[in-house]
Amino acid sequence: TGSRRWLNLQEYQSKKLMQESGVTVQRFYVADNPPDALQAAKRLNAKEIVLKAQILAGGRGKGVFNSGLKGGVHLTKDPSVVGELASKMLGYSLTTKQTPKEGVEVKMVMVAEALDITRETYFAILMDRACNGPVMVGSPQGGMDIEEVADKSPELIFKEVIDIFEGVRDDQALRMAANLGFKGPLERQAADQIMRLYDLFLKVDATQVEVNPLGETPEGQVVCFDAKISFDDNAEFRQKAVFALDDMSESDPTETEAAKWDLKYIGLDGNIACFVNGAGLAMATCDIIDLHGGKPANFLDLGGGVKEKQVYEAFKLLTADPKVEAILVNIFGGIVNCAIIANGITKACRELELKVPLVVRLEGTNVQEAKRILSESGLPIVAANDLDDAAKKAVAAITRK
Repeated sequence: TGSRRWLNLQEYQSKKLMQESGVTVQRFYVADNPPDALQAAKRLNAKEIVLKAQILAGGRGKGVFNSGLKGGVHLTKDPSVVGELASKMLGYSLTTKQTPKEGVEVKMVMVAEALDITRETYFAILMDRACNGPVMVGSPQGGMDIEEVADKSPELIFKEVIDIFEGVRDDQALRMAANLGFKGPLERQAADQIMRLYDLFLKVDATQVEVNPLGETPEGQVVCFDAKISFDDNAEFRQKAVFALDDMSESDPTETEAAKWDLKYIGLDGNIACFVNGAGLAMATCDIIDLHGGKPANFLDLGGGVKEKQVYEAFKLLTADPKVEAILVNIFGGIVNCAIIANGITKACRELELKVPLVVRLEGTNVQEAKRILSESGLPIVAANDLDDAAKKAVAAITRK
């Protein structure tokens, strides 16, 4: 697996990918400064303009800027106010229900043509294990929470299984368009959009393309108003251009640093750092620390193909966290050679002048050699026999302090 857990694209980036596949989206421009935003608004020459702050978190419309401006989405019929509105967005932090308390700095705005929507439908293509391939899911009830529709009126959810070798057949696309409630010439238009969305799905190695709403305008146009695209991390090697768009600026800086070394890091709010290989073992370690009255400070998963350098970098990340009062290493060596871990640990302890208690439990491949390296290192490392013993010793190390 790649070092990323998920690829984060801004709204304008998803819209651009859709445009490139011939999918109909609103006309739009992006700007990173107010004069450009104003120019874009004039160039659009639209009846109504929508200005949207570009951040990854949801709930933008109800958000608040630290410039005093309310709302990360503004509608206006007067292009001349767009520059001033943008000047209260760009460079300021926007706080929504989904952002951290201090908000997220807005570095880009999207200036788009606002279109009226006479009808909203829901459409998605996703990889479905049960069908061993892609499935189209649609509902004439769009623009709202699809889970709610599925719960209250399941008869309004339509599915079509796609043959991965054959692709979306014309009759399938037309049937889906009809089920979504598109009538007359709009049915053909919607079917074409569906086929283009499938082309995009394949082209970018998506695991899901969700359009909510896929809407109909009074002028008789079928438009994708909002889309979420999820990508397959395993396709990164052949989707270099898409993955290069990844916006890491809103990610936790420690998580981003960890990803560089193929480490998976999740910050928690306790004081015992967990350094483990494998997500299942990491969760078990967190639970057992909890059981013995401790609180995990994080979840750091080393994965399988371990190098000494990774162990060193992992320790660097853990010791940089001021909350950490003890470190618990729990490695079960199957693919992992315990001696590599032991060498990495001793090197890290010496070079980083470790100040907190360190409890180590190693098991598996080459474990005797690893234990010898640790015991002969002369470092104050507490050895543990099993996971339970390790958790008790880590909690005790803190209470003794």
